[in-house]
Amino acid sequence: MRHPAADLADRLARNAEAVCRHYLSNGRREGCYWLVGDVHNTPGRSLYVRLHGPSAGTGAVGRWTDSATGEYGDLLDMIAAARGLDEIGAAMEEARLFLRMSRPKPPPPSPAPSGSPDSAIRLFRMAKPVAGTLAASYLGSRGIVLSPGMEALRFHPHCWYKGALGRPDGARDARPALIAAVTDLDGAIRGVQRTWLDASGQRKAPITTPRRAMGHLLGNAVRFGRACDVMAAGEGIETMLSLPGILPLLPLAAALSAAHLTATRLPATLRRLYIVRDNDPAGRRAAETLTVRAQAAGIEALTLTPVLGDFNDDLRQLGVCALATAIRPQLAAEDVVRFWRPPKREGEIS
Repeated sequence: MRHPAADLADRLARNAEAVCRHYLSNGRREGCYWLVGDVHNTPGRSLYVRLHGPSAGTGAVGRWTDSATGEYGDLLDMIAAARGLDEIGAAMEEARLFLRMSRPKPPPPSPAPSGSPDSAIRLFRMAKPVAGTLAASYLGSRGIVLSPGMEALRFHPHCWYKGALGRPDGARDARPALIAAVTDLDGAIRGVQRTWLDASGQRKAPITTPRRAMGHLLGNAVRFGRACDVMAAGEGIETMLSLPGILPLLPLAAALSAAHLTATRLPATLRRLYIVRDNDPAGRRAAETLTVRAQAAGIEALTLTPVLGDFNDDLRQLGVCALATAIRPQLAAEDVVRFWRPPKREGEIS
């Protein structure tokens, strides 16, 4: 006979987003996932909850994973941890109380719901190439030079931003934005990341959340070049685009967060993965987790570690020559010959 706790977990999964909004209110929805720092509702992105998926098995709705700690479970487990309940009976009673309160309204019908892959594709197609735009100026301010192979980036001069600073009513403002396509291993667009920009083009827009992603993000990435046997994967777009100046032929993937980096899907043909690590606790844990995953798949995993917080910090504050000097000894000898190129310019980048 099936345990009542399993039935409760299934009912919670059918109301997954309502459960997350109630118990993990400091998180937010991104595509088909709810992202938050941990089961104690800490702000962040390490823990992700599946809001859609099959009722059981791989990728089941309601299942959650904390990439920082390795913890995972269903929504009944999450409620128990969130409320500090040690006994299953107490967690079940809490869940029953919640389910009696929760009556989620069905979403309004739409041919392309906000945040869906279809919406992401539509937005990317509406945007235009980056060259000569505010987006190019912004990337230049980060020490990044546009080069071939950056077709994943586009610019939208009037991208809607909901909940802008000073608009407590949640009204939308249109602002210029760098648009990055999030694709799967076959190159199909599954989502986008939007980075809203200041009118000067020298920095991100002065709004509460200048970066937002939508669509199906987990496992996918913003890709520069098509990977075959060797590639590099890291978190941020600017971090990864700090490398082409010295590794112009190395395929790159930006997973957009530490949590998503741990789940990045790797090509079946891959034999060596460079994990471009951020120098913070989440970055270190993500690198360790992805290393274990890669090695289990028979892929050699090597970590590229920055001197400062990330490689874009190194590029801007130490200069391209120092960046090149730091990276070269971290590469496999054959990849130095294949991918590494001496920098074309000297001096610091302000």
